[in-house]
Amino acid sequence: MLHKYTHIFDSCNVPFAKKNCPVSLFLLLLHSKWENTMEKVIVTIGRQFGSGGSEIGKKLADSLHIEYYDKELLQLAAKESGICPELFEKADEKTSGGLLQAFAMGFSMNGAIYQPNDCFTDATLFQVQSDVIRKIAATHSCVIVGRCADYILKDDPHCTSVFIHSTEEDRVKRIIRKNPVSEKEALEQMRKTDKTRASYYNYYTDKTWGAAASYHLCLNSSVIGTDHCVKLITDFLTQK
Repeated sequence: MLHKYTHIFDSCNVPFAKKNCPVSLFLLLLHSKWENTMEKVIVTIGRQFGSGGSEIGKKLADSLHIEYYDKELLQLAAKESGICPELFEKADEKTSGGLLQAFAMGFSMNGAIYQPNDCFTDATLFQVQSDVIRKIAATHSCVIVGRCADYILKDDPHCTSVFIHSTEEDRVKRIIRKNPVSEKEALEQMRKTDKTRASYYNYYTDKTWGAAASYHLCLNSSVIGTDHCVKLITDFLTQK
């Protein structure tokens, strides 16, 4: 049985061992070799609320054996800057009037470090988070959900941007499964979150949230399901 893998092992410079070596060990060796030689992969995922984008991102990261970042970015940004995590959580994918004040004070979108005693505007927090995203992308392969990561990494040749959307009906059902709310409450939460995310994305980027032209790949999870979304993204990565 192992002989059918010989050409694969040879192409990856994995030595072909004895016949009694378990198939699982050969596949482990193969994966290890592939993982060490593969080109860096960065996937950013924008998503409608309730579309399953986070779930798809996590499954994709697990299948590719790379890091996954969603809310984790807030903790990393807090640690990097010395700013309390609560401030990042309150400003997470939201905009407010404090932005204009920040730009008037001369905050640059390309600065690197902010001290704990700086003015904590949304722009400050966005910049710290952006720096963390760039730092992560520069060091290892990963999947990053939301936070304008596709725009922040737009000049990174390893970055592939994806947007996940689905029907309103399916989104409401998914929200209710995760939270004990009524259908009316789920619908209100969905529309409010989408509006907030769109406002945040459109403010900081020169693109339109959810528009096909803003991303490399857009997928409808209602039509193909979360698992097939993962497969299509994986296939896309090999063709890009």
